[in-house]
Amino acid sequence: MSHDFHPTVLREYDIRGIIGETLGPDDARAIGRGFGSMLAEAGGTKVAVGYDGRVSSPMLEHALVEGLTASGMDVVRIGMGPTPMLYYAEASAEDVDGGIQITGSHNPANYNGFKMVFQGRPFFGADIQELGRRGAAGEWVDGAGEVEEREVLDAYVDRMLGALEGIDTAKLANLKVGWDAGNGAAGPALEKLAARLPGEHHLLYTEVDGNFPNHHPDPTVEENLEDLRALVADKSLDFGVAFDGDGDRIGAIDGDGRVIWGDQLLMIYAEDLLSRRPGVTIIADVKASRALFDHVATHGGEPLMWKTGHSLIKSKMKETGSPLAGEMSGHVFFADEYFGYDDALYAGVRLIAAAARLGKSVTELRGAMPPMVNTPEMRFQVDESRKFAAIGEIAERIANGDAVADTTDGVRVTTDDGWWLLRASNTQDVLVARAESESREGLERLVAQIDEQLAASGLERGPQAGH
Repeated sequence: MSHDFHPTVLREYDIRGIIGETLGPDDARAIGRGFGSMLAEAGGTKVAVGYDGRVSSPMLEHALVEGLTASGMDVVRIGMGPTPMLYYAEASAEDVDGGIQITGSHNPANYNGFKMVFQGRPFFGADIQELGRRGAAGEWVDGAGEVEEREVLDAYVDRMLGALEGIDTAKLANLKVGWDAGNGAAGPALEKLAARLPGEHHLLYTEVDGNFPNHHPDPTVEENLEDLRALVADKSLDFGVAFDGDGDRIGAIDGDGRVIWGDQLLMIYAEDLLSRRPGVTIIADVKASRALFDHVATHGGEPLMWKTGHSLIKSKMKETGSPLAGEMSGHVFFADEYFGYDDALYAGVRLIAAAARLGKSVTELRGAMPPMVNTPEMRFQVDESRKFAAIGEIAERIANGDAVADTTDGVRVTTDDGWWLLRASNTQDVLVARAESESREGLERLVAQIDEQLAASGLERGPQAGH
């Protein structure tokens, strides 16, 4: 027996494809076989498995469990829930050695995929390529594992409430918060969590529906926050929190209806953390605002710019001992009093805690941030064979000039006007560009520099590519 995966599904950070076209039960079974074999060889015996609210998830889960048990793994089925609940099951149970969540995250309803943890570390890059190699070679361990079901939702909610320990709950009695689960997998966990939080909570779209009838579950796209913004305005709430389809990315709206982007949320979390743990390293990806890195330094922390991608950030946190990291895309990782993974529900509770400890409302904290002018994330199609080469050419030209460039992930160039970034996506045949300045004119000059560099490599910022 062997199995060949469709060439598009084994990606840098996870496995993802279109149901019935590039991904199906045979792939799920082969993932179970490969992952189970690799874990068995590393001395592991038990894997936790969870799934999101997509229509295709139960079918893939069934096949995945078959593959894992056929490779001798015992399986702990935790059922439907957000991805961080699977991470919690893997991190908190002493008898579990790995975890797999079936999720299409924020992709369209016909997509699905897998996010994996291997003995407490992210499973990505070369690990995923090894799954493909083993599948093609049929290089699998044989065995007969047992299956058990385990209820973890209540324990997971309990653990998140720990973020409010030591805060005077009387302070939080008048708090009013809106939450939008976007019909994603976080809905049931959110209902349990909100019922136990102090203050008044208004919930939207907690019913899990893999067709996403109300809006697409991606909180980084402003139009998906419209219903939450309306709720905050209508009920005069302090702020609102939104989740993506599998509950590992957070979006937020302040009391005045302003979006609080991923890097701005990190500014709030960092200020709170540094008041208790001065001098720690705080990591953000190359797309984050200069205002964030400055804010961390001003409050006595060590800012570190790192590559985009949740697996890459988690690995860097382990390496540096950083207690807090985040990405522009809304992934926020807390190793401070938590497990170091990205959990949007927990991040929501930490936002309540941070505002209470800092003695300011979320709206005040957002209002104090410097007004930066920036482009949205611009994504444009580039042939797969050209995307990394073009970034290399641009890096070389910049290095030969007098501009200051950071090449941690693509090219980020800082000038008197601000900064611009060009990087190759690890997951699609696109280049990503972003620029930020303190003035509209400055921003125009930065975008002109991006276009000039693209033109010099025979490319242009053509039609915008979707996610």
